[in-house]
Amino acid sequence: MQQKNEALSKVLRGQPVIPVVQIANLAHAVPMAKALVAGGFPAIEITLRTDDALDAIRLVASEVEGAIVGAGTVLNPKQFKEAEAAGSQFIVSPGTTVELLNEAKDHMVPYLPGATTPSEIMSMVEEGYSILKFFPAEQSGGISFLKSLSSPISGVAFCPTGGITPQSAPDYLSLPNVLCVGGSWITPNDLMDAEDWDGIERLAREAHGLATV
Repeated sequence: MQQKNEALSKVLRGQPVIPVVQIANLAHAVPMAKALVAGGFPAIEITLRTDDALDAIRLVASEVEGAIVGAGTVLNPKQFKEAEAAGSQFIVSPGTTVELLNEAKDHMVPYLPGATTPSEIMSMVEEGYSILKFFPAEQSGGISFLKSLSSPISGVAFCPTGGITPQSAPDYLSLPNVLCVGGSWITPNDLMDAEDWDGIERLAREAHGLATV
């Protein structure tokens, strides 16, 4: 477990924001990922919310040099297996189930489970996890809630996701128990639909400054 925690930490500590991407058009997967990598954001979470998601992960994993593609919105063991087989280098779920935890034990791919309550977080610590997704962040107490956890539940780091904006991200990133945030604003629908890859690269470059604001 320690090896997987360290591998996940290396991915998440490499950039202040993990782009959370929903692929509506498979043709967008590779140029989108190339734009993010060029903008300094190699770690990319492609959510399993569309029919093309697994194919998108497969294309990015095989065709985009430097990309570290992960699968998000993984809800069950079947999706976990499919995501890893497609080339996912990390797996993310919005919450956690016993079935997902058991599946994760059988794989070396790093797993970022979701937890939002003290009891859920404590349960994940007992399972050996030290890095957790906090989702939906804004609706679950946001910055003040995570700040209040830093003392009683120390040693746990979070990637909060859900409702975070470029304006609120710096406050999250300033917390000692936040490694990075997840955000969809770097790959907005309007730029994706317009195939404005330069615009996406620009947003990625701009996001690097959020950790120092």
